[in-house]
Amino acid sequence: MNPKNFDSLPEINIPTQFDVLVVGAGAAGLYAALCLPESYQVGLITKDNLPLSASDWAQGGIAAAIAPSDSPILHVEDTMLAGAGLCDLEAVKFLVEEAPDCIASLVDMGVAFDRKGSQLAMTLEAAHSRPRVLHAADTTGRAIIVTLTEQVLKRKNIQVISQAFALSLWLNPESKRCQGVSLVYQGQVSWVRAGAVVLATGGGGQVFAQTTNPSVSTGDGVAIAWRSGAILRDLEFVQFHPTALTKPGAPRFLISEAVRGEGAHLVDSVGRRFAFDYHPAGELAPRDVVSRAIFSHLQKIAADPSTGHVFLDLRPIPEEKIRHRFPNIIQVCQRWGIDVFREPIPVAPAAHYWMGGVATDLMNHTSIPGLYAVGETASTGVHGANRLASNSLLECLVFGAQLAKLEIIKNDYSKINEELILPSVNILDPSDIEKIATLRQELPRLVWQSAGICRSQEVLEDAIAQIEVWQQEFAALSLSQYLLNLTPGQTVSFNLPDATSSVRTWGETYNLLDVAYLILKSAAFRTESRGGHYRTDFSEVLPSWQVHTLVQKNRLWKSSLLKN
Repeated sequence: MNPKNFDSLPEINIPTQFDVLVVGAGAAGLYAALCLPESYQVGLITKDNLPLSASDWAQGGIAAAIAPSDSPILHVEDTMLAGAGLCDLEAVKFLVEEAPDCIASLVDMGVAFDRKGSQLAMTLEAAHSRPRVLHAADTTGRAIIVTLTEQVLKRKNIQVISQAFALSLWLNPESKRCQGVSLVYQGQVSWVRAGAVVLATGGGGQVFAQTTNPSVSTGDGVAIAWRSGAILRDLEFVQFHPTALTKPGAPRFLISEAVRGEGAHLVDSVGRRFAFDYHPAGELAPRDVVSRAIFSHLQKIAADPSTGHVFLDLRPIPEEKIRHRFPNIIQVCQRWGIDVFREPIPVAPAAHYWMGGVATDLMNHTSIPGLYAVGETASTGVHGANRLASNSLLECLVFGAQLAKLEIIKNDYSKINEELILPSVNILDPSDIEKIATLRQELPRLVWQSAGICRSQEVLEDAIAQIEVWQQEFAALSLSQYLLNLTPGQTVSFNLPDATSSVRTWGETYNLLDVAYLILKSAAFRTESRGGHYRTDFSEVLPSWQVHTLVQKNRLWKSSLLKN
């Protein structure tokens, strides 16, 4: 099926009850839906069209120790080292050992990974000790997503609900078990029951002004889980990708780490490979190290470090290899007037991946019964304080596959007398629209300035105070007053132009405010530097902080010391 056809899915009348609801349709959500028992009726909720997710944008590839020169032990060691003392060894071993089966599954489905002769081709990426990254040119994520989407659309037990937005979780008031979601669909808020809910909404990169993430990455799953009382973990750890295209007017398009793995040089305006000043591995140091190297170098050489850039020079790579491995990067750069064969690409760091998320075990259970999380939404323990390159797509698949073992409890729903259908309403004041638009502009700027690559207590505390003011202002909006006081079972239609889009924008803003607050609070709580979290006022790694940061509602605390 041509991927262009995916966005033509018709609007449907959705059932009021499923066995399982999967929220999110990136690699994690799609693969989870496919792995669920076919005897279950599955609702797959996506707030945009298929496919649009961070997975679809993933360029580099997927890591797996399947080459004769490699071993699972080495993959474990590399992952643990990159994670800076916060990886869960059991989770990492599980990830690595399950990888070959997941790769075989993708190949069987038809994912066309690049090959070298009859063997799958492997490339090297930063902080890997062996070439173990499988790829499909430089559009690996897209190749996987297109194949998974085709498989999902063939499955009779999976109903795709596109252009729908999950507003909140629906908990049983007595057992506190998750029993569904409230959903914005076709201009209406309704309540959909389920025996289990799987959150696979990806990360929250849109909370930062500079991000490689698509517009849908607004931290929805983490926010709605937090508001329902789920335990979250390690939210301060955000990975900033060192090399995003930086040119006025252009999106922060990610220039894959695989480019450096193939031999590209990171240079400043005079052509000097400055990264070796900061780490002996130079361009191939871990992402957080390279990002800080660029940040620090720009502080020295740029008139305005916040808008400055360095360069990624692909010319040391043979031209034919560039054409074969990076056709998408060539095309995007050409679109913005950059000829990669004749000139280096202007790049700077951007928020890329959230290591933290909803705390889960190896079977994707969260602290709320009936609620599961998978992919970037989850904190499984495999990434620690700094994700190893190309382990993210692998995590989506390995943990998504565990849902084949999901057993649901049917008919454990709270009783309501009847579904209450409220009169159609129009409660979106023009000033609400203006306020939401302002927040969507100002919030990412504040978070980028205060919780970006380098952080400090005073700046963090000032930002937290500002977020709290914005949260109060947002709660006072007329639409907020209405939606935040809906009770389970109350269905309402909106007499608004493009109602679903308007309420979705409101919901995303609500989620971004909460995500910003959680990242800032967690970053202020951890008074050390480790992995993706760097404090200028506490620049050392401290043994006493080899712990997870845990959050539940407004409580922040440390886990016990890890022994990795």
